[in-house]
Amino acid sequence: MSAQGKDSFTPMPLDAGFGRMDVTPPSVPPEEIVREFAAKETEFQEALNHYTYRRTARMDTINEDTGKVDGEWFEVDDVIFTPDGTRMERVVSAPPSTLTRVMMSPSDLQDLQHGYAFVFTAQELPAYNVNYVGRQKVDDLDCYVFEVAPKVIEKKKRYFDGRVWVDAKDLQVVVSNGRMVPDDTRKDQADLHPPFMTWRAQIDGKYWFPIYTKAEGNLHFGSGYVEEDVYIRDVIKYTDYKRYGSTIKVIYDGEDVTNKGEQPATQPPGTDKKK
Repeated sequence: MSAQGKDSFTPMPLDAGFGRMDVTPPSVPPEEIVREFAAKETEFQEALNHYTYRRTARMDTINEDTGKVDGEWFEVDDVIFTPDGTRMERVVSAPPSTLTRVMMSPSDLQDLQHGYAFVFTAQELPAYNVNYVGRQKVDDLDCYVFEVAPKVIEKKKRYFDGRVWVDAKDLQVVVSNGRMVPDDTRKDQADLHPPFMTWRAQIDGKYWFPIYTKAEGNLHFGSGYVEEDVYIRDVIKYTDYKRYGSTIKVIYDGEDVTNKGEQPATQPPGTDKKK
């Protein structure tokens, strides 16, 4: 989306359900916690690669005078496997866009497909600076909180810049709050993106899968002598997670948990208040 805005990360407001931040240094060195949760995130990514699911994405522009939607892009995709086992995305529904004040850019689609569901694997770790912030409750979960920012931004790559909440027991990311960077701030070619928050829930009693993302913000569009502020709101839902094939093994901490502990997903913190 063509836009012009701040380069620094401005977090979205946290809902009730996020407790007081305890900045006392942890008993375990933060560097060790980071290594352990990056390893768990790697395990999770491998497990996720064996799941099918549905992604429902909606991007609205909001008239700030009336508070009503005045343009919308909407798409439903199924992440599935072909009969030969190839992973692919199938468009289920994609009605014509009614957006008039902005247009979807390739980076918008990349963020919707991958960025908002950011997985902080061991492979990603060397590209980021990770700093310990504190310890905080997210509903009934005790979490470590880390600031995450890219060390260097390479062309044609997207990076997460913000905070992650890591469950202190499972050492997996349960909430991420930030934005995808870089933004193109050139006046006639601007391509900016609102800050977002993604919640995960536990699937099969082992891994924390993305289930809900909300991104919103006021973006300043500029082109020539015409400038306009447009309020953007994205909502993405990830549903119907199913493990593909009976021959797939899901390994957790060295144990085959393929057929153990199947449970429905729990609700993300605060999403009962988000519509």
